Amino acid sequence: MKKIAILGSTGSIGTQTVDILPSIDAEVVALTTNRRINLLEEQARALHPKMVCAMDENAAKELKIKLADTDIEVLTACAAESGADIVVTAVVGMVGLLPTMAAIKAGKDIALANKETLVCAGGLVMSAAKQYGVRILPVDSEHSAIFQCVQAAN
Repeated sequence: MKKIAILGSTGSIGTQTVDILPSIDAEVVALTTNRRINLLEEQARALHPKMVCAMDENAAKELKIKLADTDIEVLTACAAESGADIVVTAVVGMVGLLPTMAAIKAGKDIALANKETLVCAGGLVMSAAKQYGVRILPVDSEHSAIFQCVQAAN
């Protein structure tokens, strides 16, 4: 069973990922949001990850109170520390670069739905992925289409 962390689990791609989890053989070990803690709390109670992360410190404090009756750890960052085999990077904007790089350096495969990570630092990300022996897997339709075009050209 693969262990999965979902960065941006309360956004569009993140919620779609959460929706398909019952149909795949995966254990959710971490979920993250910036500020949408009500939805993150709902996801955490349903999926029972070992940790959840709210990037906004005030949101993290509120989430910690909401989840006090569980054994789920509440943090402000958790991509690399989650124990995941694969990290879904579904956050918006270049804010995804640092957690993606941390996950790569921790040896986690990346399911990438955040194009800004590659737009702002594609060479750095791909070089690190090669160095640490991790796979970058396209998740979003645009990424997948480009990936398929590149594969067909080879």
